[in-house]
Amino acid sequence: MTPVRWHRLLLAGHLGLFAWLMAGTIWLQPPTQAPRSVVLLVLVGPLLLPLRGLLHGRRYTVAWSLFLALAYFAHGIVETWAAAGSRLHPVIETALALLWFAAGIGYIRKTRVRREP
Repeated sequence: MTPVRWHRLLLAGHLGLFAWLMAGTIWLQPPTQAPRSVVLLVLVGPLLLPLRGLLHGRRYTVAWSLFLALAYFAHGIVETWAAAGSRLHPVIETALALLWFAAGIGYIRKTRVRREP
């Protein structure tokens, strides 16, 4: 695949996760123990940090944002394990974080500069 396709998949994972967490917090599974604004700030706020660099396709930003993707992957796994009712919401969160991570690795590998010996 070309770097452009990897970049599109990367953005699909990141922005999809952003939209899914927003929709889940506001409409699908609103929090009962804490205010929505606090939950949005904690869950969705960190996704805004690498947004500019990801949109521009900066390799350094893509690389460090993958640590953030792993945190959302872990959160999705824990929520899937602990969910008493429907597990669809955390499974989709896990899948989007995994897409973000895998596409980020593919993008970094395709855009690396190879030096001739």
